[in-house]
This record gives sequence, C-alpha cells and structure tokens, in this order.
Amino acid sequence: MEAWLEPLYDAEGMRAVDRWAIEERGVQSLELMEAAGRAVAEAVAGFSPEGPVRVVCGKGNNGGDGLVAARHLAETGYEVETLLLWPAAELSGDAATNLERCEAARQGGGLVVGPVDAGDLAARLADSAAIVDAIFGTGFSGEPRGAAAAAIDAINRCGVPVVACDIASGVDASSGEVGGAAVEATTTVSFHAAKVGHLVAPGKSCTGELRVAPIGIPADPPPAPAAGAIGPSVLALAPRRGPHSTKFSSGQVTIAGGSRGLTGAVQMASQAAIRAGAGYATVAVPADLEATFEQGQPEVMSVGCPGGDGCLAPASARAVLGSFERAAAGVLGPGLGRDPGSVELAREVLARIEAPLVLDADGLNAFAGEPERIAARGSATVLTPHAGELGRLLDRPSEHVSAHRLSAAREAARAADAVVVLKGDDTIVTDGERVAVNALAAPALATAGTGDVLSGVTAALLARGLGPFAAACAAVLAHARAGRDAAVRLRSAEAVIATDVIASIPVGMLPDPRVE
Repeated sequence: MEAWLEPLYDAEGMRAVDRWAIEERGVQSLELMEAAGRAVAEAVAGFSPEGPVRVVCGKGNNGGDGLVAARHLAETGYEVETLLLWPAAELSGDAATNLERCEAARQGGGLVVGPVDAGDLAARLADSAAIVDAIFGTGFSGEPRGAAAAAIDAINRCGVPVVACDIASGVDASSGEVGGAAVEATTTVSFHAAKVGHLVAPGKSCTGELRVAPIGIPADPPPAPAAGAIGPSVLALAPRRGPHSTKFSSGQVTIAGGSRGLTGAVQMASQAAIRAGAGYATVAVPADLEATFEQGQPEVMSVGCPGGDGCLAPASARAVLGSFERAAAGVLGPGLGRDPGSVELAREVLARIEAPLVLDADGLNAFAGEPERIAARGSATVLTPHAGELGRLLDRPSEHVSAHRLSAAREAARAADAVVVLKGDDTIVTDGERVAVNALAAPALATAGTGDVLSGVTAALLARGLGPFAAACAAVLAHARAGRDAAVRLRSAEAVIATDVIASIPVGMLPDPRVE
C-alpha cells in the first residue's frame, strides 16, 4: 500500500492480524482482550458518569471485551451492571474466561452481572449514566435481529454517552454498510487500527469520535490492509516549480463546459486549477458566452466554441478538441448542462481527448447507464460523482449508492476503467482495487460549486505529473483542508462559499499536517 495511506482494515484482514500475533508472535489472546477492555473502560471514565454504567454484551469476543471493561470500571469505583443478551452458557473461549472473572469480582460487591430478557432492556437501561456497546464486533455483517436489535434500539433511546467496543454494533466493519439498526456511538474505541467501516458512510455516522487503542499487537503485521486513510504526505508528491519552470512546464489545463445560467462552474474549476499550481489554464466555452468568462477571469485563456445557442453542441467539437491539443490534463463537464446537443458533444469528444481527463457533473450524466463508453478512452480518466451522479452512471437509485458506497464506487471504477472519486463526508477514491478514504471532516464544503473546485484541483495535479489515483487522493485531501481553512478564516462553516475554498487552496496544498 502507498506510504501516504494510513491503514484501514476489513474484518478478514483484522482476523489475520490477530491470528498472526497469537500464532506466530506468541501474544496471548487473553492479553489482547484485557488491553482492549481496559482501553474501553478508560474511554468511559473520560465521561465521568455519575450513576450506573451498563455494559451490553454479546456472546462473542466483543462481549468479552465488554466484560473486561466492566471489571476495570468496577475496580475503579463505578457502579457497573453487565447485561448479557444471550445465556451465559453460550459464551466460549476468552469471553467465557472473562465472564468467570466478572463473577469473581461480583462476589466482592463491585459488579452486577446478569442475563436480561429483550423485553426488559429498555427498563434496565433507562437510568444509565453511560453505556458500553459490546454486542457485535468487526466480524458482524447483515442485519441485527432479536435481542440484539432490541438492545440497539434501547441504547439509542437512552440519550447518554455510548462507547462502542471496536465498532458500533450493526455496522459492517468491511464496508461501512448498515443493514438495519445500528448503535449511534458517542465514541468508538478501535483496537489496533481503524477499520474501513469507521470512515465510510453510513457507518461513519454511527462511529462518533474515533479512538485507536494499541492492544499489544506487534508492529508491522504481514497482512495487507484493505484500504487507507489519505495522509498529508501525498501532497508532497507533486513536483514544485524551479528556476527553469515556465507556465507550460508547470502544467497546462483545459476545462470544457459552461452554458447559459451555469457559467460559474467553469470559472471556479479554472480558478481552482491555477491556484493548485497549473501554470496555464484554458476554458473551452460556448462562443456566445465567451465574453462573460473573459471579463471574470483575467488569468485564464478562453476559446469560444461556435455551434450552440448558449451551450456547447456537436458543431463545437472541433474547437473543443483543438483546445485540448496542448493540455497536460483537462476537465469535461462543469456547467455543461443537459441540452441534448451538449450531451451529444460530450459523448463525441470524450474518446478523442488524449490528455488525462476529469469527467464531472453533466459530463458524467452524458454517460448515464453506459460506463463502458468511458472505458473506451485511451488515456487516464478520473470521475468525480456525488451519489446521484454515480447512481445515474450505474443505472441505480441514488439511495442504493448511499447505502453501498464502497461497493458502488468500486463497481463504477471497474466498469469505466477509471479512478472514481465518490464525493461526500467520507469521500472515497478507488481504481476498483485500491481504496482510499478521506478522514478529514470538512462540513464547509457542503455548498454549491465546491465540486467544480475539486475538479480543477484534480486536473492541476494530473497536469503536474501525478498518476490518476495519487492525483485524486491529493486533490481530495487538499480540497478538504481548504474547506476547513476557509471556515476558520470566516469563523463559520455555514458562511463559506466556493470561491472562499479557492482562496484557501494554497493552505490546503501544504504537505504539513499541522495545518489541520
């Protein structure tokens, strides 16, 4: 995995790491569980709950982690009640051993342990000051049922701090998918490393504050992680300008799009490209709107493309293709609109543009249901859809994409032979095999035009020589950091507009984690 990605594990990979630590490095599994439970207890203690702490346990190792946490909390003076969702006889292995230890602690008067009927859960949790979710661990997939579903619902109704052991119960650790009910944790204590499901929606919204706790697994386990969180060192990959650099060697970008009422998209994409280091930017726009672009962007060249009435059309193809002849990278789609002629134009020129290309907005919509047409390109392609655009590309409802974000992004990347940047709070970058996730929250980006900014930044990094996967990852991180910087400058995420984000791109591009 790329050195600038911070490891994220899926369920299979985490099982392999545990097995390697136990079988090859001689770490006792009980020691791993003891360290995990202790870390959870420390997180609960950080809330300083005044009143009973309830630990809701399943019958697997996650339940064992909860039992350890309960014992540690009791030993430090908390009133603790452990609720078993299944008969004690169904616990096995290390979980059963820790149940015995809890029984011994109970005899000392510091802990209450007992099974509970599903119908009694709400009443038993009602006066809790804090709750530990130890129902399901990273091996869970599917939909919680029976006592587990009832417990999850009861936990969510309590309105008190909830600490999840490893991952919020009901969340698939490998994908972030939620098949039914899921615990809405205040804090999740992940053991050894973060999991994919912590950062990918909808599971991300159930994670709360994510803390990664070392539990004694030796360094550098051999199994490869399933994905990675984008780290700031990716921003150091782009070549810097030197004494012999020119505007041409710094990377030329062409952005094609624009239509009446949608002129701002091309303007923002081109401004973002030059802020992100492109030495030269050209916009290919409808000829009858060219004056609008020239007045608003003195640093950007323009090419008026004849043939349409306030939009690009098939007759514009020759001029559009000519504008890309010297480009090191480009963008097709910002503000293009959905006029049938504009759609036809996009379909005609896509395969004929030889430069690496970012396909965005209505450029993507032109290929709804036909990702294989994108795969016919001979050069690198980066797609930057939101859930609705990806749904149209795959001919699926946007709700399906939102529920299965990782698998949908991978499917599209393979079908289109492209790098897909599925935008969102958990922006995912994938080429169908490699997966990167943005872990840096930037709510200020939830405003019109920021997607055009991302397209421009991505094209600039392609033009500066980065490969499509690295360029997309670097652009996503720089974009998020720029959004955060803009919110700090304006003292409000809600006040940020897309041009504020453009102004913050220089800060976002710094390969220094301290700016975060």
